[in-house]
Amino acid sequence: MGGHFSAFSFVDRITWLEPGRQIRGSYRIPSGIKAFPVALVAEAVGQLAAWAAMCALDFKSRPVAGLAGSIDLLSEVSPGQELELAADLESVDEEAAEYHGSARVNGVPVIQLRHCVGPMVPIEQFDDPQALRERYALLRGAGATPEAFGGIPPLALDRTGGENGQPLHAILHVPQDAPFFADHFPRHQVLPGALLMNSNLELVLDLLPRIPAPPGGSRWILREISDMKLRAFTKPGERLEIQASLDEVSAETAVVNVETRKGKRLVGSCRVKLVPERRS
Repeated sequence: MGGHFSAFSFVDRITWLEPGRQIRGSYRIPSGIKAFPVALVAEAVGQLAAWAAMCALDFKSRPVAGLAGSIDLLSEVSPGQELELAADLESVDEEAAEYHGSARVNGVPVIQLRHCVGPMVPIEQFDDPQALRERYALLRGAGATPEAFGGIPPLALDRTGGENGQPLHAILHVPQDAPFFADHFPRHQVLPGALLMNSNLELVLDLLPRIPAPPGGSRWILREISDMKLRAFTKPGERLEIQASLDEVSAETAVVNVETRKGKRLVGSCRVKLVPERRS
């Protein structure tokens, strides 16, 4: 399938592997794209962990996005930079992979993931096991050709509400066809959890002007995502309803709760912590 291992793949090279325990790798963000959102950095760490888990289970099962206890958002990245990726498996079996991980750029921390759990699914239902074995061999050897990722198309968010402290709502229209489905996944196309996470963060950013500003003329910035849960797959063409609501605010922090539903069914949820921007 065209786009497999390029449309939504964020590991170029695996530089170290201790089977079932630790994995290290890298990914060069293509210089020709406009931006690389922090949600995709988290996805890169998760994909590295997935390679370690698939290898440990002889490419019979693979983890998919499930739970993240916390994700620290430490700095932004830019096209052309190289991500230094790390993941440590706390446990892996036929049921789930538990891991924590991080990404750095030139040694500077970008993101830190803690207490992540990826439920396992049979690889054959989602992808070609032999193609994954061959890709793994490439990543462990010469490495993948960089600059393959062409960026992600914007996902339409129709926003309403948010006035006078009320929740901000949005409808996310999942495209019927998009390049990233070639990678996620060839045999079972679903919306990547990282793209839902990115839409959640976009809605939180839209809510910021409606939150009382921190003292001292500063502004709120994203610092942490916690209690993130993805409970169901979202298929191409489906319609999701997202709500972002201010839960608490003080001089030092603000917390926004985000929920995503498909009809009455809760698809995902998380808490986003904001802190005042520190000026030098």
